[in-house]
Amino acid sequence: MGYHMPHMRAVLILRERVIDEEGDLTELVLWQVPRSPKHPEGIKYRQALVLSGTRRPAVLYDNHHPKGHHRHRGGVQEPYNFSTIDRLLEDFQADVRRGKAARKESAG
Repeated sequence: MGYHMPHMRAVLILRERVIDEEGDLTELVLWQVPRSPKHPEGIKYRQALVLSGTRRPAVLYDNHHPKGHHRHRGGVQEPYNFSTIDRLLEDFQADVRRGKAARKESAG
């Protein structure tokens, strides 16, 4: 991904939608896209955790234009320091675990 291909189409890297045993929805979508001012790393993504019985994501990572890389956790939006796809997935999964644990703590 170190070069620019102006006519390259988006290539799906990962699309996963899982509803777990608790009824929580986790969705991950990652695309390789041409490098541009909107997507300088050549990646576009959306990752979300929607807890059962809720409508809004408890955790959301995305990099839509014009905001760039950012995440929403517990109703708070903050910039996200993107480095690699692996790190992105690890950080998202860590926030998913925290979001689920916070729900259990508030319920119990």
